[in-house]
Amino acid sequence: MKMHHLLLVIAAALFLASPSHAQIAKVYRIGFLSPGDFAPGTNSGRLTEEISRQLAQSGLTAGANLELVKRGAEGHLERLPALVAELVAAKVDVIVTFGYPVAEAAKEGTSTIPTVIFSAGDPVKTHLVASLNRPGGNVTGISDVAAELAPKRLELLKEAAPKLLRVAMLWNANDLGMTTRYEASAAAANKLGVTVMSFGVREPDDFGGAFEAMERDKPDGLLMVADALTFLNRKRVFDFAAEHRLPVIYETSVFAHDGGLMSYGPDENEAAGRGANLVLRVLKGEKPADLPLEQPTQFRLVINLKTAKALGLTVSPGLLVAADEVIE
Repeated sequence: MKMHHLLLVIAAALFLASPSHAQIAKVYRIGFLSPGDFAPGTNSGRLTEEISRQLAQSGLTAGANLELVKRGAEGHLERLPALVAELVAAKVDVIVTFGYPVAEAAKEGTSTIPTVIFSAGDPVKTHLVASLNRPGGNVTGISDVAAELAPKRLELLKEAAPKLLRVAMLWNANDLGMTTRYEASAAAANKLGVTVMSFGVREPDDFGGAFEAMERDKPDGLLMVADALTFLNRKRVFDFAAEHRLPVIYETSVFAHDGGLMSYGPDENEAAGRGANLVLRVLKGEKPADLPLEQPTQFRLVINLKTAKALGLTVSPGLLVAADEVIE
């Protein structure tokens, strides 16, 4: 049994065996807050489904003793404060957020409801928590490991494109969490002697300008930082990469499944399991201020072989062997 599953089972057993739980048939409310929506193919949808599944294994079942309250901004981040207020009014016991803008809105919107964060960049640099070991306040969750993953992503991209000397990086410059992730990737590229071409976008119209700049001065490869803005515009990136035969590496597997060349990032099921365990501990009565943020320990490389062939790339046997999943 994997460690995070074992921890989840132990936490659930203690939770369900507690006197307060035995005496009161309480219905717990968990608020899920996304910058987009909860469609099955989105990161928010996949993580919410997996968290719910793992909570069900612990005896917390939607429709019985658990209510899931979902709110999505559908790409309109200005709606987030009102959505946080709706979750507060719904008297949720804990809020689960996806992405930095959402985590920030939840922190600003309530200082009393425990919040478990995912995909929010470096939570210390963005001032969501005081430290990883002692978060303080009402926020805990899954920490970013971009600084550790960036060299590996660049190494994988270079293996797919051996002549990689210049890498373009595309990220949402309006998202502080994603900006810190870009900075970690750029620092890693510089250490590896790879020149960085920086393309920060702030809205959908900015992608056209970034593509035009890359047409004038073509990079050897592209690394795209994942957030709601880049996810919603992923098809445009896929099309541009296909037209210009540009190898691209993404941070989460959903991009590779949707047509991107390759992705390398934390195993989503492991992250969901760790997050579900934190939710259980909060419902048990532990304070987020005392719950260290957890870091992913398992990572997945996904390669879309169909896309590679369309780009005219020959994926090395070593890269195929290293892949956790090959899409044909």
